[in-house]
Amino acid sequence: MSQAFKNVVIMGNSTDAAAVETVGVAVEHLCARNLNVTVSSRLPAPAAPARHAEVEDDVLPAGADLVIAVGGDGTMLHAARYASAHAVPVLGINRGRLGFLADVRPEDIQESVDAVLSGNYEQETRMLLRAAIVRSGTIVSSGIAVNDVVIKRRETARMLEYRTAVDGHYVNTHGGDGFIAATPTGSTAYALSVGGPIMEPHLDAIVLAPICPHTLADRPIVISGRSTTDIELVENHGAEADVSGDGEHIGAMSVGDTLRITASANEVKLIHPPGYDYYEILRDKLYWGRDKRDRH
Repeated sequence: MSQAFKNVVIMGNSTDAAAVETVGVAVEHLCARNLNVTVSSRLPAPAAPARHAEVEDDVLPAGADLVIAVGGDGTMLHAARYASAHAVPVLGINRGRLGFLADVRPEDIQESVDAVLSGNYEQETRMLLRAAIVRSGTIVSSGIAVNDVVIKRRETARMLEYRTAVDGHYVNTHGGDGFIAATPTGSTAYALSVGGPIMEPHLDAIVLAPICPHTLADRPIVISGRSTTDIELVENHGAEADVSGDGEHIGAMSVGDTLRITASANEVKLIHPPGYDYYEILRDKLYWGRDKRDRH
């Protein structure tokens, strides 16, 4: 695929010294190629050489051709949520621990970035979720998520009770610690840890997975990505819940409130360097086919 990337913006994990150092390397390399470089103002000044502009993250992707996210998957999720609103593709340089999304290794920055800039890359589109908390018929807070939307109990000693419906059809009344709605991208994140399936990232589907359900019969299910899921908090000794998207707080729910989850109108475009293979990433990150005793 070939596309001219002239205006590049860089986001990074400002709290990680390795990520900050890598941002500096990336900025120097991009400036040497006479590209227009914009750096997140959240990053400390030493990470950014003189030939660049700085701007806040909420306006960072505006007018950009490419966003480069330096950090772990959390940084990628942060960058992707902003970039998706402007249909700007995202390339990830991994300085985190896992790196399902940020797949360029720091030692390959120049080679991988040069390949992308020359048009030698793969691009894919991933779905996002939109979550809205509805109270008495009015949306009181909302947000989007690349990985997952999570509702969890606030009181650590109380069980959360909630009722689910898909496209207006009653599904179940649940008791437990909470509930996850995950995209195919997020199927290898929190949803996987509660027994959800791994979904190929191009699927138009959503995983619905209970967290620590009160009964073993309450299992994850996969629904159409075009469906609407309503989660209503029901009376249970006054328990309240918090809703988050990709770990970022969206709002609080009380008894009678409904959390409505749909596919977002926006999608995120991910850029991968040559040779990207999703199944190779699964094998590498999940240690498939390896003797765990060989890990050091």
